[in-house]
Amino acid sequence: TTTPRIGDILQKLAPFLKMYGEYVKNFDNAMELVKTWTERSPQFKFIIQDIQKEKVCGNLTLQHHMLEPVQRIPRYEMLLKDYLRKLPQDSLDWKDAEKSLEIISTAASHSNTAIRKMENLKKLLEIYEMLGEEEDIVNPSNELIKEGQILKLAARNTSAQERYLFL
Repeated sequence: TTTPRIGDILQKLAPFLKMYGEYVKNFDNAMELVKTWTERSPQFKFIIQDIQKEKVCGNLTLQHHMLEPVQRIPRYEMLLKDYLRKLPQDSLDWKDAEKSLEIISTAASHSNTAIRKMENLKKLLEIYEMLGEEEDIVNPSNELIKEGQILKLAARNTSAQERYLFL
């Protein structure tokens, strides 16, 4: 109560939030694994259901709890923005809270970048499978820019052939 501050504390902890990007990158795969094993193994399904019934789980599913870390950084960012809006600019916590927001916004950006990269790789994998797995296009440096129907005009005559283009 003598020095009500949170900015200095968050500033020290905020750099660790960047590792949420790794969690976010693997989130879809983890969710898919839980779904697969719940369908495949009655024993696994029973254990998960049993754990979810515990009071400490608050009647929420495993998937709901797995989603919490994905939502955490955007929540921190939102709360800090709101805190700074309501905090007087001459407050002792202003500079630390502002610096914390900057670091947390960077961590949120890292998470969003990780999500976009994973979505891009997933799409490239789908295209790779559609193309019969002949040309290996699944590479983090490759990026799908656009895809869709086009008309290819023949050089010799004016006939047009429908094609599907991946750029």
